[in-house]
Amino acid sequence: METLFPPFDPDDDNVRRPRLRQVRQIPIRMILPNLITLLGLCAGLTAIRMSIEGRYGEAIGMIVLAAVLDAIDGRVARLLRSTSRFGAELDSLADFVNFGVAPAMMLYVWILDGARSFGWIAALIFAICAALRLARFNVSIDGPKPDWHANFFTGIPAPAGALVVLLPLYLDKLEVPVGVATLPIVLVYTIVIGLFMVSSLPTWSGKKFGSRVPRDAVLPLFVVVVVVAALLLSYPWHVLAAGAILYLAALPFGWRLWHRYAEAERRASENSPSP
Repeated sequence: METLFPPFDPDDDNVRRPRLRQVRQIPIRMILPNLITLLGLCAGLTAIRMSIEGRYGEAIGMIVLAAVLDAIDGRVARLLRSTSRFGAELDSLADFVNFGVAPAMMLYVWILDGARSFGWIAALIFAICAALRLARFNVSIDGPKPDWHANFFTGIPAPAGALVVLLPLYLDKLEVPVGVATLPIVLVYTIVIGLFMVSSLPTWSGKKFGSRVPRDAVLPLFVVVVVVAALLLSYPWHVLAAGAILYLAALPFGWRLWHRYAEAERRASENSPSP
């Protein structure tokens, strides 16, 4: 009679032994850009908390920090050759929170809640426009484009939109006596900046600016960066307000430069011999 449970022989070659699971090691260069993105996301979420607590100076500082980290993570990924689809998706989700939700919540807590439902609708429009702008950017990067298109964005980018939409708050902290921090103006201004983000307005990107720095300009560049950082820390409201105003004033020049490039490309295509 056969036994139901035959004895186990560890030396039996017929016994299938479980294979040890090999742990796949990931280089640190693949993780570093995502860590920078997550630090930016933490800054954006902290900005929301500080806005609720009424600490607008610290909240804006967190959004500025998130913008700096957002400018760094992509360049670090390209420098380390660690770009990935996961990193791109994570960056878009972080940008939506940092530059869509956080500024909208800050404006609503600061002044838009005085308009009740209309103020909340304005905040929603800005946040939704930021999400749509990021989704459009993710789709557009896959299509073939001329080289000069890399110098431009379509619409105001999300980080710039977040810092520009807070201009009334900067001016209010500076106590500028022009009445720009009134509720109706802030409500309309918030919606307009949101629509600019999803518009087809070409804006200068600056992606290729500074990719190559002349040797003689390295030390002056260091000095300029230190001076700007010192001014931002010493006079944050002045620097942020001036930067937002200059950015808005530069939009027509970006539009004009875009059409100049487009006209040059059209003339080149007309003058090129047909095959």
